[in-house]
Amino acid sequence: MPTYRYRCNSCSYEFERFDSITSYQKELECPVCGNSAKITISGGSGLIFKGSGFYITDYRKNNYNSSSKKEKKSETEKSTNQKEAT
Repeated sequence: MPTYRYRCNSCSYEFERFDSITSYQKELECPVCGNSAKITISGGSGLIFKGSGFYITDYRKNNYNSSSKKEKKSETEKSTNQKEAT
């Protein structure tokens, strides 16, 4: 369930509420003073999910990714050379 943030119009008290997407309300009663509190727009969390999964290594620099690919390629070549030798 998403978290919705609300801010009171009169006392500026901010609070959060967990509601389903279909049942959230644009205005609620402030728990401190009882006046109306309106929903505020949040900035989000900043995570990007893409592809079949999310890994912290997805966002490493291109230098790291290209060097790790080269290392993997050389390791597979070594293992195939060892198999051919036996």
